[in-house]
Amino acid sequence: MNDKPAARGRRKDGAGTTETKLVYTAPALEKGLDILELLAREEYPLTASAIVQKLGRSTGELFRMIQVLERRGFVSQDSQGYSLTSRLFEMGLERPPIRNLIEIALPVMRRLSNESGQSCLLSFHSEGETVVVARMEAREQLGFTVRVGYRKPLYTTTSGATLYAFQPDDVRAQWETLFKPAPKRAELLQFRTTCDTIHRQGYAELPSGFIDGITDLSAPILRGNQAAAAISVPFVHSKLATVAKDEVIKLLREAARTITGELMPGDNRI
Repeated sequence: MNDKPAARGRRKDGAGTTETKLVYTAPALEKGLDILELLAREEYPLTASAIVQKLGRSTGELFRMIQVLERRGFVSQDSQGYSLTSRLFEMGLERPPIRNLIEIALPVMRRLSNESGQSCLLSFHSEGETVVVARMEAREQLGFTVRVGYRKPLYTTTSGATLYAFQPDDVRAQWETLFKPAPKRAELLQFRTTCDTIHRQGYAELPSGFIDGITDLSAPILRGNQAAAAISVPFVHSKLATVAKDEVIKLLREAARTITGELMPGDNRI
């Protein structure tokens, strides 16, 4: 058996008593997690030799681990090398509180898309980023959307600003430690100011930082007083649009209130 205590840590409990806590290691598991974390950070596939080099381990240590991860569907291989699949992401979506929120949101999102003529997205916070977990296409000929699983640093997106805006100060501070790359001081201060404005008005309306001709609209889905998710409409300014932006904002906020109303107020697991 390879699992064994690697070190003993000491900490004080509330009464000031020092207690010893064993820290266990599982070398094989840690190698597998190192591979997954490495591939998650990489923009392009990596060959087996590149994985070995970047992790500073031997081929013998990692070869079988890579093969097992591929067989279990966590990584895939093509002519360029190995890359992470969506399996971990899909597993995360199967957690009951997340799955339930998505199941509640989808019919509301479909109605919002049909009534507004615009696409809509559902986003969560994940490790300092905003990640799209569901989407609904526009019924019009012209619309804009992104793939499920799309991730961006939270402070660079309107949905991320909406999620941050409706968090208590301690959660905001904790999220800021996760921002990568870390924003410059002035950029962070501007982000905080923008989020305070979003909180006061109850929704976000900002020009897209990535695509011209789009205004990002976003509203929080709340569990209690905290945003569990953000529902957003990338509003396309077009002569083909049949519903005005102000009316879309009303529809968006109503959709957010509808989803919020169906959630359990005391369940803050996301």
